[in-house]
Amino acid sequence: MTAARPAAPATATPATPADASRRRRGPVDPRLWRYSAAARGYLVLTVLTSVVDVVMVVVTALMIGRVLAGVITTDARSIGDWTTELSVLAAAIVVRVVVTWLQSRYAHRSATRVITELEHEVLDAAADLPPRELDPRRDEIAVVLTRGLDGLKEYLTGYLPALLLAVILTPVTIVVIALHDLTSAVIILVTLPLIPIFMILIGLLTKGKADRTLRAMTTLSSQLLDLIAGLPTLRALGREKGPAERVRQLGDSHRTTTMSALRVAFLSGTVLEFLATLSVALVAVSIGMRLVYGSMPLEAGIIALILAPEAYLPLRTVGAKFHAAEDGAAAAGKAFAVLDTVPRDTQPQHDPAGASASGRTGPCEIVFDGLSVPGRDGDAPHRLDAVCRPGEITAFTGANGAGKSTALLALLGLASPSEGRITVNGRPVSGDEQWWSQVAWLPQRPVLLPGTLADNLRLTGVDPAVSGLGEVCTATGFDSVLDELPDGWNTVVGAGGTGLSLGQRQRLALTRTLASPRPVLLLDEPTAHLDEEAEATVLDTLRDLARAGRTVVVVAHRPTLLAVADTVVTVHGVRNAETLR
Repeated sequence: MTAARPAAPATATPATPADASRRRRGPVDPRLWRYSAAARGYLVLTVLTSVVDVVMVVVTALMIGRVLAGVITTDARSIGDWTTELSVLAAAIVVRVVVTWLQSRYAHRSATRVITELEHEVLDAAADLPPRELDPRRDEIAVVLTRGLDGLKEYLTGYLPALLLAVILTPVTIVVIALHDLTSAVIILVTLPLIPIFMILIGLLTKGKADRTLRAMTTLSSQLLDLIAGLPTLRALGREKGPAERVRQLGDSHRTTTMSALRVAFLSGTVLEFLATLSVALVAVSIGMRLVYGSMPLEAGIIALILAPEAYLPLRTVGAKFHAAEDGAAAAGKAFAVLDTVPRDTQPQHDPAGASASGRTGPCEIVFDGLSVPGRDGDAPHRLDAVCRPGEITAFTGANGAGKSTALLALLGLASPSEGRITVNGRPVSGDEQWWSQVAWLPQRPVLLPGTLADNLRLTGVDPAVSGLGEVCTATGFDSVLDELPDGWNTVVGAGGTGLSLGQRQRLALTRTLASPRPVLLLDEPTAHLDEEAEATVLDTLRDLARAGRTVVVVAHRPTLLAVADTVVTVHGVRNAETLR
């Protein structure tokens, strides 16, 4: 079977996953824990280290306050009198250092594992997507897999730990401060909301910046890949410098969006630091004034002064890390949209009855019974009824976007119908290898694999040494291409047929389809790139194949192709508004 990306009019992206990815899911997307086992383990580790860190912060502040207040306000005492307090203080500092080191060490390892897991999950899910859904998302998926998910490292190692500390450390420190100095706790409670308020305002200002950055990078990568793939053809036509201006514009767009995000990140970090510093200063001034007038104990003042910065620190860190992690979160949202599209526990299972029907090697009668396939704006096709008999040429015609190519995808099992069914010799057909081995498919944009021309022939069961191949090459005009190649069928081509021109690739794909011994031939506009003489020869070949008992189904617009068809079926699509009526 020949593999290819389907035509653009037939593509459709499901709305549900995309819409789901755009919905706000809170600061931490729960799908991260669902799709990554390493992320769940890392979350447990982060929670434990955060709790230990909070306890050590409080113990450190209490011990420092007790020792300093005792040294300053009591008579001179030897260091031995503070042995217990100093030992606890040293132990708390050591434990906090060790915990911080462990969290930082395993955070980077876990982040790498999480990214690797998600990349494998997305790659597997993308491979399971139907071609008509994969085609419009291939560039986005490629960027997510190659570069986008790397931004999750900053999200997991910086933003997530700071978020957990903000949930745990900030309330605990406020409670401890309130137990020693209620006035300082009130000041913190009043000034603390300023930081999240400004974070929200900055978030509204930067709303969509990460998505725009990712979109600009996706467009730039896609344009560069297409340019590299088509460079030999552009050079042959003397147009290799033509796309330079467009690439330059895309590069400028990516640079502008990236620098804009960095500018906002730096400014927002400065604002948050200023607010936190000002708030801590208010607490310090209040404590200092009350100590001067003797209205509060020294130990309580020292503890409140030590813990006050710790109350603001997690929120300051969340704000500083938010913009650095936003790109990774945006890429993760795209990755989750792909994973939600192809859930692992609901993969389509092949029907044994369909497999039995698909495995037939004799003549195949194909029946489309009320087939409807959901598309971008409605059903395309809509309630298609057709009978494709062995020994006949059946032509699907209709307006662009009506679903002609999609009907062939449904016949191959690569598109799921919303209603109706397709049967082969009276049994439901399913897309499995047994069925594909009976079909030779020529899509509008055929795919050629890296290797020799002979290797690409074998995809449809054609032996390069088979008798009659020369006649097919003459019919398609590929014989003149072989004459120009020094190694003939042993000529090596790259991915996508690199080394051949677009016309030569089309002729090769047509040759391997017409020369195939398989009983079912599916051809999407087979004469679109041929002149009148070559077209007439190909049409004669199609007639001969049909008379030999093959089931030939073509998608046709040209009158000449419709004229040779035994049955012409007009395919219709229907928009959502019409369906509702």
